[in-house]
Amino acid sequence: MADKSFIFICGSDDFLVGRAGKERYAALAAEVTDEFSREVLSGFANNVGEVEAAVNRFRESVQTVSMFGGRRLVWLKDVNFLADTVTGRAESTLKLVADLQEILTAADPAHVAILITAAPIDRRRSFPKWCEKNAEFQLVGGDGEGGTDALAGVVLAEARAIGASFGPGAVELLLAKVGANTRLLLEETRKLATYADASTGGRIEEAHVAELTPNVAEGDFFEAAEAFFKGDLPWTLQALHRHFFTGGDARPIIAALQNRNRILLQVRALVEAGEARLGPRGLDGLPKAASTFGAHFVGATEKSSYNLFSQNAWYVGKLASDAKLPTLRRLIDNQQEFIAAFEEIIRRPNEQEEVLRDLAVRCLSPAA
Repeated sequence: MADKSFIFICGSDDFLVGRAGKERYAALAAEVTDEFSREVLSGFANNVGEVEAAVNRFRESVQTVSMFGGRRLVWLKDVNFLADTVTGRAESTLKLVADLQEILTAADPAHVAILITAAPIDRRRSFPKWCEKNAEFQLVGGDGEGGTDALAGVVLAEARAIGASFGPGAVELLLAKVGANTRLLLEETRKLATYADASTGGRIEEAHVAELTPNVAEGDFFEAAEAFFKGDLPWTLQALHRHFFTGGDARPIIAALQNRNRILLQVRALVEAGEARLGPRGLDGLPKAASTFGAHFVGATEKSSYNLFSQNAWYVGKLASDAKLPTLRRLIDNQQEFIAAFEEIIRRPNEQEEVLRDLAVRCLSPAA
C-alpha cells in the first residue's frame, strides 16, 4: 500500500463495490495467513446507534494486537452511513465519522491492514475527500447514479474481462431489457458470452440478446407487443396463446400495446412534420426535436410513454424501424381498438384471450 495507511473502495453501486472489496480482501488475506488475525466487520447501519456500534467495533478490532504477533487484517464492509441519507446527514453520525477518521489516522499499516468498502457515498463530504488524499483510494463504477452510459461501461468491462465483445446494438438492447440491475446485467453478460463463445467466437450479437435475455425491466418488452408492431398476425396469435396458457392476464398486454403505440404516434407526428426522419441508424433528429418541443411536456421529466423525449433515443429509433412505422391513421385506430378491447374485457372477464385475438385480427389483417 506504499505510504498509505488503509484502502478505501467506494462507489454508487453496492454490488460492484462489494465485488471489488472481496477481490482485494482475498489478495490481502494471502499475505495475512493466520485466520485468527483476520476480521470482517459490517458497516451497515440503519440509524445513528448502529453507526456508533460499527465504529466502536472497528476501533476495538484495529487496536487489537495479533495473538501470535505479526500483522492483522480488518475489513469494514458494506458501509452505508457515508451516503446522503437521513442517517448519513445526522450530526451525531458526522461526529462518529470524525472519530473514524482519527482511528484511521492513528493506524499503523505495519501492524494492521485496513480495508473499507462503502456504497453509496456522498463525495461532497470532507471524509471521502480526506480518504482520496490519505488512502489507497478506488472509485468503482463512476460517481453517478448508474445512468445508461455508466451501466454500458460496466457491461463492456465485464465482457472484456471474460474475453467477449458486443456487436452493434447488443449492449443497448441488453440495457433496455434488463434495466439498471447491475447484478443481473453482469450475470446476463456472462451467460451471453458463454453462448457466443460456442456460436460466434465470443461476439455477443443483438439477436443473442433478443433470444436469450428475459424481459425484466419495466417497459413494453412483451412478446405479443413485439409481434403486433412487426405486423405479424400469426406470431401475435401464437404469443397471445403462450401468454394465456401460462395464466397471464390481458391488462399487461394492453398496457404494453398502448405504451408502444403512444411512442410511435409521437414519432410519426415528428416524421410527418419533417422534424425527424427514419434512417439506417433508426430515428435521426430526436435531440433537435427535443430542444424544440420538449418544453411542452411540462412535469413529464421521468421516463414515460407519454413523453417521447424521456425515452432512450436508440430504443425509440429501434421501435420505429422495427415497426416499419405505421401510418398516423393506423396508430390512432390502434389506440381506439385498445380502448374498446379493455371495455370488452370488463364485460367478458373470462374470455380475455378471445378478446385480444379478435383485436389482433382487426388490426393486423390485410384489410385493416
